[in-house]
Amino acid sequence: MKQSTIVPKHEKPADALYRSDSETGTGTGSEHISTAPPNGNEHPQNALPSKGGETSLPGVDKALSGANAALLGEGAETALPRGAAATLLIVAVLLTASTLRSPITGVGSLIGEIQGSTGLSHTMSGMLTTLPLLAFAVFALAAPKLSSRFGAERTLFYCMILMSAGILLRSFPGIPALFGGTALIGSAIAIANVLVPSIIKRDFPLRLGLMTALYTSLMNMWSAIASGISMPLSRTALGWRGALACWLILSAATALVWLPLARRHSAMSKNPRKAAAVAALPDPLSDHGQHRDANPGTAKADSDRSSKRSGSVWRSPIAWRVTLFMGFQSIMFYVGVSWLPEILHEQGMSMDQAGWMLSLMQLSSMSGAFLMPLLAARMQSQKELSAASAALFLVGFGGIWLGPPSLALLFILLIGLGSGTTFSLVIMFFALRSRTAGQAAQLSGMAQSIGYLLSAVGPTLFGFIHDQTGGWSMPLATITGMSLITIVFGYAAGRKDRIGSEV
Repeated sequence: MKQSTIVPKHEKPADALYRSDSETGTGTGSEHISTAPPNGNEHPQNALPSKGGETSLPGVDKALSGANAALLGEGAETALPRGAAATLLIVAVLLTASTLRSPITGVGSLIGEIQGSTGLSHTMSGMLTTLPLLAFAVFALAAPKLSSRFGAERTLFYCMILMSAGILLRSFPGIPALFGGTALIGSAIAIANVLVPSIIKRDFPLRLGLMTALYTSLMNMWSAIASGISMPLSRTALGWRGALACWLILSAATALVWLPLARRHSAMSKNPRKAAAVAALPDPLSDHGQHRDANPGTAKADSDRSSKRSGSVWRSPIAWRVTLFMGFQSIMFYVGVSWLPEILHEQGMSMDQAGWMLSLMQLSSMSGAFLMPLLAARMQSQKELSAASAALFLVGFGGIWLGPPSLALLFILLIGLGSGTTFSLVIMFFALRSRTAGQAAQLSGMAQSIGYLLSAVGPTLFGFIHDQTGGWSMPLATITGMSLITIVFGYAAGRKDRIGSEV
């Protein structure tokens, strides 16, 4: 095995975080599993926090090392990559997070400029945000199959190339180029949205909360930056097209980071027997946090039992609860990104001020996006957290609708906090409600496909209601009512079940 350090059975690594194996739906070129030292506690509820701030459940390292022994043979318990490989993967994941919203959220603060330049109606302008969501819905289902065929790393490299092409096309004159480039961007983001959470579950099983927190926080941070700087950039010689084209730099840089990781896929693809063996590995944790038998001889049987219990995610009530929560919280976010600047402008703010308010909304989401996964990872049930997070939308949009304009900043911050907390919870649920990284990819694909199809209605419907009524009161009343539905599905998705426990 290339560039690996073999640790004998009697030498446990002191602080190994990284696990990179090809699992169902997330093919990869790396062949490494590492574990963290056990706490020596027999009961999950008494598990001690580990060095990284996560709760280390007893038996996880034993199960992972046993599975690794089954792959590598006796005499090798853990195969660790060199530090550069793990660091490069972390950098790639976090850079990818920076590209998954910024090419879209920058459009919201430029809607007025785009309408003035192209003559688009409010309904058609809403399509600039709705079109990526439709692409999310269509291409999210293809992500696990593409990953299985090409490898997760290689697929993500192709996604960044496709995104770069879309950003470039969108900057060309003409409405067809505007919508065509937007569609390409949405397609690339759709696939990356599905694969990154499954990579986090696969490669960082003991640091789900921390990695999810970093991933969602950076996504929100760059989303906020895009909203804040797009309008000032458009007032330079760049214009609004040049302002949107600036994000080509970020997507191209991310593609370069994925390139060496993508090349490593060829090593695993040349050894299908070993890839299949890794794909059969079960999740080290059972439904209640107890460890599975770490005996290599039982790994296949555990996988078979897990598959029989799990069945198709499409038939799972748990998966549908997560999917609907995903859809309605996405409606809240994308309606806010698309139309809040216009609403605030009509309430008396300049477009520059409204753009920065949108930026503040997304900056406020960072704190919730970072802290919520760390908190959720320590709890068996997240139903109260989910409901409370969704309730922030109710107060925020209700305040924009009925409250005084002088409190607009408070309401905007509440919407942002709700967006960050609910989105990070959904990403956590892909891992917490599934049994394997492959199943996490399937759940992620289902939730993002159906969820974004549902959320695609939001911005266009919002603009359509405005065109029909001539004001923002009815659209705001509609989104406030939808926030109540989000609370219900958030509470349901937060229950501690896993897919397959219904059987």
